[in-house]
Amino acid sequence: MQKNPSLFFISGVAFLLSSCSHSQKINAFQFQTKKKIEVKRGAVVSASQIASEVGVSIMKQGGNAVDAAIATQLALAVVHPSAGNIGGGGFTIIHLKDGQNIAIDYREKAPGGATRDMYLDSSGNPQMTLSQNSPLAVGVPGSVAGIFACMKYAKLPFKKLIQPAIEFAENGFVLVKGEADGLNSVRNHLLSVNNFIPAFVKEGFWKEGDTLIQKDLANTLKRIRDDGADGFYGGKTAQLIAAQMKRDKGLITEEDLKNYEAKERAPIVFDYKGNTVVSMPLPSSGGIILEQMLKMSQMENIGEMSYGSVASVQLMSEVERRAFADRAKYLGDPDFVKVPVKTLVSEEYLAKRMSDYDSTKAGNSKNIKEGYIQEGEETTHFDVLDKEGNAVSVTTTLNGGYGCGIVVQGAGFLLNNEMDDFSVKPGVPNMFGAVGAEANAIAPGKRMLSSMTPTIVLKNDKPYIVVGTPGGTTIPTSVYQTIVDMIDFKMTPQQAVDSPKFHQQWLPDVIFVESNFNPNTIEGLKKMGYTIEKRGSIGRTEVIEVKGNKITAVADFRGDDGAAGY
Repeated sequence: MQKNPSLFFISGVAFLLSSCSHSQKINAFQFQTKKKIEVKRGAVVSASQIASEVGVSIMKQGGNAVDAAIATQLALAVVHPSAGNIGGGGFTIIHLKDGQNIAIDYREKAPGGATRDMYLDSSGNPQMTLSQNSPLAVGVPGSVAGIFACMKYAKLPFKKLIQPAIEFAENGFVLVKGEADGLNSVRNHLLSVNNFIPAFVKEGFWKEGDTLIQKDLANTLKRIRDDGADGFYGGKTAQLIAAQMKRDKGLITEEDLKNYEAKERAPIVFDYKGNTVVSMPLPSSGGIILEQMLKMSQMENIGEMSYGSVASVQLMSEVERRAFADRAKYLGDPDFVKVPVKTLVSEEYLAKRMSDYDSTKAGNSKNIKEGYIQEGEETTHFDVLDKEGNAVSVTTTLNGGYGCGIVVQGAGFLLNNEMDDFSVKPGVPNMFGAVGAEANAIAPGKRMLSSMTPTIVLKNDKPYIVVGTPGGTTIPTSVYQTIVDMIDFKMTPQQAVDSPKFHQQWLPDVIFVESNFNPNTIEGLKKMGYTIEKRGSIGRTEVIEVKGNKITAVADFRGDDGAAGY
């Protein structure tokens, strides 16, 4: 299922990154997309071959995995506009060679003017267009603050790390087919929500091989280069964002931007069959859900089953159902609500959650609710590993593809529609079908719940698997399945990435499967009483595996993702 490498070339144009030493040439117009590489020193795998090559070039210049991650993230903000961003937010998991595990939270926040019922009409009915496609959908961006929070673990000057992104924005880069098609798909929306023609819209339609130049974005990146985080959260860029919000009747003010800060949090760390799993804590639900799912699977001896069998898919679906029921009820921003995390991941609690599991028939989400306790699909993910054993797993997002579609006039970047990830009204699903309760209600300054699950698996305290994916609520289940595939079903990274994915999220009470899922397994599940629904691709999983002296990096065939290394 691996796509053939693609070669892109624009005749007569050669763009080389002048910031690269060691004769490392990254050409934004001529490159080969690599889906799998095997190397010995370092690797990057991301949604863009260009961005992955930038990360590797930084390591070749003496940077560590954090340097490479910062440069890759900034490059993605230019060459992957559907999800790469400086107008959104995300999460980063870092494992340092000295054994430190770090979680950086730069999730967007609700503006100071946000209110609990801001998306309800006078009758109390939700107006989902407001939370998804309007200026009111925009949360205070966190990506730039997150990048600077990571700088304390980097080695190289920031100006070197941001320079490739500036040059891509200023001089252009070649569009791959997926990005060209994506821009065409949102053309009318971009024109409808902006009172000017942004760089993402051209006369006619984009095609593979076209050049996208973003002069306004280049100038914004230069202000960040020269003034640091203040180049985004203050000064001209902040003024442009606030002016855009005022014109469009959004909520974000210069004060909201000035007050934003990223947070370093204690990661979720737990054992799974002798491996140490390091994942993202709240306000991401990903790490907690992942721990619940892996522990419940282990209780039912998932390792004795086989990949893709009726038995394994049924068990994993029931595990997913229970985890998502708990997510809907209990999880939210820990700075605003008390979440019983220790109980949710305890062996005793999870054993009770599985006590009504029946391996012979389908569960029912009307009966299987949250446990009793006394007390967006367009995202992008990338992984980095360096020669010293530092590893970074990053998931960042605008929420929906191209966010809310609003481009900050004069600044050249898209704004998120992340407010939809709050619980607009208890029991009402968001754009990904996820429901929530009071724990994830809107409040000024609060971070909305997320599904992003950047994860690093350690073996003997050294990086073994670096993994993550985009995909809204399918993110935790795809990471869960990838880890089970590699650890329990002994798959190679390529097999784990390419294998058909499935997803159960409590509500709706459906198992979603990719179109190429095993028909015999589907029939077996239907006979047990499950409703199965085929859908398109689930996520775009990126994996780096370390075995001995060999590093294997695999980019998902489901997109234009690319792996690079040396």
